[in-house]
Amino acid sequence: MINKLNLATHPFRNRTTPYLLAMLLIALSVASLLLMMGKLNENRRYNEIAEQDIAAFRTEIDDLKAKGERVQNEMTPEQREMLVASHKLVANKTFGWSRLFFDLESVLPGSVSASRISVENVYRDGDRVKAELDLTVRSTDYQSVMDMLARMNNSGVFLAELRAQNRQENDRQTFTEYTLRLIYTPPYGINPTAAPADVAQNVQGGGQQ
Repeated sequence: MINKLNLATHPFRNRTTPYLLAMLLIALSVASLLLMMGKLNENRRYNEIAEQDIAAFRTEIDDLKAKGERVQNEMTPEQREMLVASHKLVANKTFGWSRLFFDLESVLPGSVSASRISVENVYRDGDRVKAELDLTVRSTDYQSVMDMLARMNNSGVFLAELRAQNRQENDRQTFTEYTLRLIYTPPYGINPTAAPADVAQNVQGGGQQ
């Protein structure tokens, strides 16, 4: 009986545990592989969707560019000048453009209307931001235009110079276009965004006399 109970003579061996551990490791490896393959397939689907979206965006951009080119080809030279001017207005966000339109409206007589404005340059002079503009106005009254020039030069905001005048005629009336060179300096101490939006729209639209 003593020999049968001697564990040193017959050591205990558990042959099941290693197999269970091996099977567990294999199962974990297979599960990890399946998970990685699932993630890979999911990423592949996302990439395919992203490539399709990019291709759609490129097609849309190409269509918009083609439409833009067609529109620009159909525009008159004056309309192209207005487009360039509007781009400059947007690019110079720090400048008080609504204030410019408000100040411009304040010196325009009722018999004079702005038909075109072209921004040539925006620059800083010391602590002041200034703009060089080409302004075209229309009127049937020459004296009103001269009075407007005087009001501009006495305003402390505009420096105005008459560059050219051109007599025009349409089905309704005969008028003259005057081209002016302006240097605009916004006044101190006034919020440039305080001008009414409808004033800016009226100057931009520039109704014909």
